[in-house]
Amino acid sequence: MSFESNFIYDLKSITGNKYILTNKLSKQHYCNGWRYGSGEALAVAKPSTLLEIWKVLQLCVQADVIVIMQAANTGLTGGSTPDGNDYDRPIVIINTMRINDIQIINEGKQIIGFSGSTLFGLENKLAPFGREPHSVIGSSCIGASIVGGVCNNSGGALVKRGPAYTELSIYAQINLNGDLILVNDLGIDLGNSPEEILINLQTHNYNKNNILFSDKLASDNEYQERVRDVDANTPARYNADGRRLYGASGCAGKIAVFAVRLDTYPIPKRQQVFYVGTNSPYVLSEIRKEILSKFKHLPSSGEYLHRDCYDAAKKYSKDTFIAIDKMGPSFIPKLFEIKRKVDRLSDKFIFLPSKFSDRIMQFLSKFWPNHLPKRMEEYREKYEHHWVIEMSDDGVGEAKKYFEKFFTENEGSFFECTKEEGKKAILHRFVAASALNRYHIINSSKSGGMMSMDIAFPRNEKDWFENLPPEIDDLIELKLYYGHLFCHVLHQNYIVKKGVDPEVLKQKLLKTFDARGAEYPAEHNVGHEYFAKPSLSNFYKELDPTNGFNPGIGKTSKNKNWK
Repeated sequence: MSFESNFIYDLKSITGNKYILTNKLSKQHYCNGWRYGSGEALAVAKPSTLLEIWKVLQLCVQADVIVIMQAANTGLTGGSTPDGNDYDRPIVIINTMRINDIQIINEGKQIIGFSGSTLFGLENKLAPFGREPHSVIGSSCIGASIVGGVCNNSGGALVKRGPAYTELSIYAQINLNGDLILVNDLGIDLGNSPEEILINLQTHNYNKNNILFSDKLASDNEYQERVRDVDANTPARYNADGRRLYGASGCAGKIAVFAVRLDTYPIPKRQQVFYVGTNSPYVLSEIRKEILSKFKHLPSSGEYLHRDCYDAAKKYSKDTFIAIDKMGPSFIPKLFEIKRKVDRLSDKFIFLPSKFSDRIMQFLSKFWPNHLPKRMEEYREKYEHHWVIEMSDDGVGEAKKYFEKFFTENEGSFFECTKEEGKKAILHRFVAASALNRYHIINSSKSGGMMSMDIAFPRNEKDWFENLPPEIDDLIELKLYYGHLFCHVLHQNYIVKKGVDPEVLKQKLLKTFDARGAEYPAEHNVGHEYFAKPSLSNFYKELDPTNGFNPGIGKTSKNKNWK
């Protein structure tokens, strides 16, 4: 038998035949990024236990095979799939979504999230305790994993909490000698050998006395202070921030993370969404500065949406909005699976266009009536800039009083959303992330490439809204702006005109961001789209000195030992 045959046989002996995928069509979903990136893998392994992950890792390290750890594969920069076919070793993707256990500790104040556990699952698990996870909006709607968020510095939409962060995790890494080792930094005494530790964790074979409480953090405890510092000339948060690179946090798959330990948060007793509209970005700048520097109570979130993005999301994200609104976030992973099956089937027929499922869903969405509330639609006609601000508890009255006074003296207006309006305003903002990709698919014959920028501007930046010089602006067909305005993290997405090289244009845009003191990416990780800055690439090399996990991330070397 050949090396490949022997290796696949050994993999199947660990997980069972059904959970080792080698057929090209069956691997397709796992080898293609949600928006960017694709490449070949020798196999996709879908283990069912932590111990099975460990055994698959042992086999891969022994055979000198690259490992790419993957959970929900919902990243926007291609960081959890192969990128191209220029690696110097074969690749195995380990998809962890079958291992979705969540363990509650410390009376719900903390949780242990396994490698395939999701934010949506955690939200449901915590509800009886009157608590909620780090992130309850955005990525949770598309089935994103807890561990993936930690590994990629994700999140930060919630103003009081900042990016996903912990110093408590359990993971495998390959040391300088090429040996696979298990690091138990979870703060729980689980035994000595890797097998004993992983089995005890999986079966919850530990008690309160085994749980240690130390100075190690399970969340970012400095973020509120940082985001309130509106005069600072650096961003509040960004991917390469050395303060928040530790173990699993920010690792981008350079280690194999089995589980993370995270703080949870009390569910507010009262929540109120305020919808703000204006035609001046400087009005929003003033509101942002005063709320962050003067309010006693910080907002829960503050989501910005430009009018053009509002329109694009209304048209091209309509089906996603309706699916979540009518069937709940839990339906979205199922919907994605249906889409994948349709696309796999349609790829077999030459006469059918690519991304056939998106084209069907876009066509069907035209028959559904307008899904957006009347008052939002009225603000769309009046105002260019839209800001959805959610306050909680005592902050509700503080914000209402402020807005009533502010808009008697300044351009623009606001309204207090009903519960239904607030739900739909927040949902409309978050499905906007899918509009760019859908627009590009539907208009691929007449449009150029697409670019997705994730930019963290300095906290004291006043000119946060982009005004491009004509020589750049004339090359762009569509610009979609949205983001988390309180922390000055903007998602700036572009479709370039036919014939324009998106990579060349991207470098020009990045230079304009550099000149303004911005950092990028802010929260989506470098993936295969951005260069990892030295603070980040050095962190990767410390975690993975032989470059056996996820090589090439951040446009680093794909070769063994970083050659």
